[in-house]
Amino acid sequence: MKIEQQLNQAVREAVKALYGQDITPEQVTLQKTKKEFEGHLTLVVFPFLRMSRKKPEDTATEIGQWIKDHTELIASFNVVKGFLNLVIAPAQWVALLDDINADAAYGITKPTADSPLVMIEYSSPNTNKPLHLGHVRNNLLGWALANVVEANGNRVVKTNIVNDRGIHICKSMLAWLKYGNGETPQSSGKKGDHLIGDYYVAFDKHYREEVKQLQAQYEAEGLSADQAKEKAEREAPLIKEAHAMLVKWETGDPEVRALWRKMNEWVYAGFDETYKALGVGFDKIYYESDTYLVGKQAVEEGLKKGLFFRKEDGSVWADLTKDGLDEKLLLRADGTSVYMTQDIGTAKLRFQDFPIDKMIYVVGNEQNYHFQVLSILLDRLGFEWGKSLVHFSYGMVELPNGKMKSREGTVVDADDLVAGMIAQARQTVDEAGKFNDMTEEEKNEVARIVGMGALKYFLLKVDARKNMLFNPEESIDFNGNTGPFIQYTYARIRSILRKAADAGIKVPSELPTEVELSTKEEEIVQHIADFAAVVRQAGTEYQPAAVANYCYDLVKEYNQFYHDFSILREEDPKKQAFRLVLSANVAKVIRLGMGLLGIEMPERM
Repeated sequence: MKIEQQLNQAVREAVKALYGQDITPEQVTLQKTKKEFEGHLTLVVFPFLRMSRKKPEDTATEIGQWIKDHTELIASFNVVKGFLNLVIAPAQWVALLDDINADAAYGITKPTADSPLVMIEYSSPNTNKPLHLGHVRNNLLGWALANVVEANGNRVVKTNIVNDRGIHICKSMLAWLKYGNGETPQSSGKKGDHLIGDYYVAFDKHYREEVKQLQAQYEAEGLSADQAKEKAEREAPLIKEAHAMLVKWETGDPEVRALWRKMNEWVYAGFDETYKALGVGFDKIYYESDTYLVGKQAVEEGLKKGLFFRKEDGSVWADLTKDGLDEKLLLRADGTSVYMTQDIGTAKLRFQDFPIDKMIYVVGNEQNYHFQVLSILLDRLGFEWGKSLVHFSYGMVELPNGKMKSREGTVVDADDLVAGMIAQARQTVDEAGKFNDMTEEEKNEVARIVGMGALKYFLLKVDARKNMLFNPEESIDFNGNTGPFIQYTYARIRSILRKAADAGIKVPSELPTEVELSTKEEEIVQHIADFAAVVRQAGTEYQPAAVANYCYDLVKEYNQFYHDFSILREEDPKKQAFRLVLSANVAKVIRLGMGLLGIEMPERM
C-alpha cells in the first residue's frame, strides 16, 4: 500500500511538472498489471489527455520517464496504448516488507472509544429445536462479519435474539408433558436442545396421526378431501391443547411459565455447548418473550400518532403504499403480535441499551422483504439508524441429498456435523501420515482445528448471497480451495521457522539491503501488501468471502515459491534472510486473515 501511495503522489507531481495541472489523489487510477504484460502496477493515463493534449502513448511515456528520472520507485516502465506499466524497483519491495514485518497486526485497524458502534445480530434460534446446518452458516457468517467490521476500526456489539415464545414452543412443552415421563437431559444423557427437539418431532408425529384419523372421519361425513384435511388440522385435539397452552402462557399462568422456564434452561445449556464448539459468542442476548410487549407498545404509540391505522376487525396495519410496498400487519385482531412487532420491540430495547450507529441483521434471503419493511417502520418510528439498517442477506445451504425439514427430524444437526467433521479430519490426517511423533492429545487437538477449519472455510469462502451445496468430504481435501490446504501451508512455514531456530539461523528484524529478488518474491510481497486493502473491501462490502479467497490465493503463490526456491539451504545469507522474513510474514497474514473468519491455525500438522 505504501508503494501505491508513493506512486500516486509521484504521478500528481509528474502531471504538475509536465502539464502545469493540479490533480487530486482520486484522479490517479493504479491497478495491478495484467499477467501478460511486464510490470507490477499500471497507471491509466486517459484522464490526463486533456491536460497533455498528446496521444495516450506519448502521455504515458512522458509520465513514466518523469517518475523514473525523479524518484527511486521504479526500475523501468513500458507503455501499452493508454496504460503505463510500472516495474517497481527491488529496493521498494524490501522496504515494503520491512514495514509489514514491523507491524504485528498488519491490515487490522483497531477501534477507539470514539469509533462508530455497529451492532450485528446473528444466530436467532428457536428454543423448540437444536441448531442445524443453516444455523451453522448463520453463526459463522455473523462471527466473521463482526471480526471484519471491527478490523475496519469500528466498535462492535455481537447480539442474538432468541425466539422463546409462540405456538412452536408450546408444541414441545405439551409433547413432553404427554410423552416425556419426566425425562431430563441428565436422565436421558442428551443435550437439552436435542431432548426438546425430539419432543417437537414427537408432537408432529402424533398430530399427523390425529389429523389422518379425523380427515377420514370428515370425508365419511361428506366433506371433500381438502375440506376434511383443513378441518382436521384445525380440530385435532393436540393442536387445540397447544393453542390453549399458548393462551395460558400469554396470561402468565404460573405452571405453564414454570415449565417453559425449566425447558428453556435445558435448551440454553445445549446451545452454549454448540456455540462453544463453533467458536462463536455474543455480547448481549435478547429474548422475544421480553421484546414482544415492547413492540406492541411501540405500535400502539405509533397508532396514536397516526403512523399506523386500525381496521374494522381491530387489527393494526402500516400503510406502505407510498414506499412502493403494500399494507403490513403489525397487530392481529386479537391483539397478539407478529414477528415484525417483535423486531420493532427488540430494536427499541437495543437502542435504549446502546448508542447504535449502524445495525446489521444476519438473516437468510427469504426474509429480504421483511427487512425492507422493518427499515421503513423503524425510520417512521424515529430510530436514527432505521433507514440505514443493513440486512446481510445470505443464501441457503444444502447437502448433496437435498433440503432439510426440522418438523420431520431430518435436519442436519449442528452437533452431529461438528463431531463428524472432526472425526473425518482425524481419519484424513491419519491416512496422510501427518501425525508422526504426536501424542494422542495433540492428534485430537489438530483434528479439531482441521475439522472446524474445513467446515468454517467451506461455508465462508462462498459469496454469502449465493445458495451453496455443502460437501463434507470435499471440504477436508488437502489440495484445493479448502481450509486444511491453507492450514497445512501455515504449519509448513512454522516448521521452517522452527528448523531455522534449531539450526541457529535467526529471522532478522530488519531486512538486508541490496538483496537480489526473483519475480515470484516480488509478487508475494505485493500479495501480502494487498491484505490491508482486502480487509477494507470485506468491511465495506460486508463480504467475509473476500478474506477467505485472498488467503487461498496467497497460499497458492507461496507454495509455488516454496517449490521453486530454497530457504534453509540457500547459500546467499541475504537471500536466505529475505526468504525467512517473507515466509514469516506470509504466515502472519494467513493467521490474521483466517483469524477474522474464526479459523484457528495449527502450529504442527
